[in-house]
Amino acid sequence: MGPGLALNAVARQAEQLRKDGNNYFKKDRFGAAIDAYTEAITLCPNVPVYWTNRAICHRRRNDWLKVEEDCRRAIQIDYSSVKAHYMLGLALLQKQELDEGVKELQKAMDLGRGANPKGYMVDEIWQELAKAKYLQWEHASTKRSWELQSLKEACETALREKHFLDDSQPEGFLDEASISHMKQLEALGQVFRKAGEADIPGEVPDYLCCKITLDIFRDPVITPSGVTYERAVILDHLQKVTCYGNIVCLDVFSFNTNINHQPTRKQVGKFDPITREPLDISQLVPNLAIKEAVQAYLDKHGWAYKTD
Repeated sequence: MGPGLALNAVARQAEQLRKDGNNYFKKDRFGAAIDAYTEAITLCPNVPVYWTNRAICHRRRNDWLKVEEDCRRAIQIDYSSVKAHYMLGLALLQKQELDEGVKELQKAMDLGRGANPKGYMVDEIWQELAKAKYLQWEHASTKRSWELQSLKEACETALREKHFLDDSQPEGFLDEASISHMKQLEALGQVFRKAGEADIPGEVPDYLCCKITLDIFRDPVITPSGVTYERAVILDHLQKVTCYGNIVCLDVFSFNTNINHQPTRKQVGKFDPITREPLDISQLVPNLAIKEAVQAYLDKHGWAYKTD
């Protein structure tokens, strides 16, 4: 047997071990799955999916140290591995390394946008990223609030001391000094209220939200008709192609229910849910302008990361 045939045989054996591991995983036999993936790694250590599959098993066992180790190895092999960055981010959050965990989740988010629909996991990543970012905002907001309050009190003390000195002026100046003092205190209050506005939760502007989910965009895409949707939602709609037999088909966008009493084949997707114009997955284009606008808004209003 030549070198090439031997390598092919090893690769086939490793791939079979991966499939065995997948079958064990489906049956919640995580130890057996880990053993199978480990054998596959021993045979072919430069295949990143073997490392990420084993990391998933470690995650199910809450063995976050091993999750981190396997994900770091997968990233060394393939820096574009969405799952590796995602699970590494989760592992770092478990270690209370909030900033580093957020960086990895953000990397997974950036890599995951526009991914193959079969491997699309942006919404799952977003849920974890949003929780971590909201926690970051809470910490920073609490610190800013304390600093602003301390500065406000210091400024008010300085104004009171100045007013006290003004009270030593001749009698004709007292009323004018009091009025000036009150105006200064009012202006000071307005300045600090304005400074704290970004940390006061409010409503996210409609143009930054999907028309279907009503949630802030994670991965916005625009259709030829000019309507912007959340990618996961429009993909789900377009992939609902057919219905068979005596089942109920619900069009979630028009809220029309159709009951088929005879075995039929019915087209469900393949159109823009708002304009009803024909639409194919290949026609979806990332809406970079909205994506950047959403990020700018979130950077300024961290409270908008809250998902519940």
